[in-house]
Amino acid sequence: MADSVADRLLAWYDQHGRKNLPWHEDRTPYRVWVSEIMLQQTQVTTVIPYYEAFMARFPDVKSLAEAPVDDVLQHWSGLGYYARARNLQKAAKAVMADHGGEFPKDQEQLEALTGIGRSTAAAILAQAHGIRASILDGNVKRVLARYHAVHGWPGQTAVLRALWEHAEQHTPHERVRDYTQAIMDLGAMVCTRRKPDCEHCPLADDCEARAQGLTAALPESKPKKAKPEKETWLLMIEDDAGNLLMERRPPSGIWGGLWSLPELDTAITLDELPEVAERELGIACDDAQPLSVFRHTFSHYHLHIHPVRLRHAGTAAEMDNSDLAWQPREDAPTLGIPSPIRKLLTQPEQTTLL
Repeated sequence: MADSVADRLLAWYDQHGRKNLPWHEDRTPYRVWVSEIMLQQTQVTTVIPYYEAFMARFPDVKSLAEAPVDDVLQHWSGLGYYARARNLQKAAKAVMADHGGEFPKDQEQLEALTGIGRSTAAAILAQAHGIRASILDGNVKRVLARYHAVHGWPGQTAVLRALWEHAEQHTPHERVRDYTQAIMDLGAMVCTRRKPDCEHCPLADDCEARAQGLTAALPESKPKKAKPEKETWLLMIEDDAGNLLMERRPPSGIWGGLWSLPELDTAITLDELPEVAERELGIACDDAQPLSVFRHTFSHYHLHIHPVRLRHAGTAAEMDNSDLAWQPREDAPTLGIPSPIRKLLTQPEQTTLL
């Protein structure tokens, strides 16, 4: 069965697979690695322009390791899951410091690098070196869960173990680079999450999910929990010269390491905002003007954002706090900032009557 699956996938790939993606050119371990990290939880069409811009700025592991973190985050801004960018640079630094600037050709050593798991390490070995290694990204999980009718959510240990066994079983010893791309492409192009195109699938004849009428049910979804609703004041403090106060977020957590606007708890009333802002930020300000509220959804909660304009009398002085900085309003969107903040700063402001 293993040879049959691999043979059919490779024959399909030769006719229909994607062979001209940017990371297919000059498949170095570095280029494969960056593409794999970007593609985690992000569609190919979204990744392509980010990947090309990232490669233009950081063409090799050395340039990434030596770059200012703000520069790395700026080139990641809009892709989300920003821990990926921070981990990418940490791993690049480790490759330079511990491996002489060359990615190891060993699965265990690759997995020891920050942000590289079993599947990503295998993709680097298979795609860059042609070494037999089994991958199991989201697309591959879906293909294997349906082909073998594996029940349960793939995040569960027993289900994941079963999927890894199937992945190992089907990975061929020859053309492993093409095979890993083939099974990813099948999941992305044919065995899609919704409305899979079973009529054109090379594995349809003996797909157990299709035979049992379970293609819509497999793989099973993660049990849903209601996302909590949170709120925050977002402070747009501007001085008379048009500079905007920006705050660097903590390195871990939501939007970690990015520049954003200062936030305050919504337990504080609008009238109290200027006083609390001065106490918390050391910035004297007044004239609080609320703008239109908007909601942003994270993976584990919804955040209702209440933007408020505040005026800082005079021209801002140099900040003592390195996590606070004045930035010309027109330049703020060019920083490494979260997409919702960039959208807020670039769209026309709409005041809200409270």
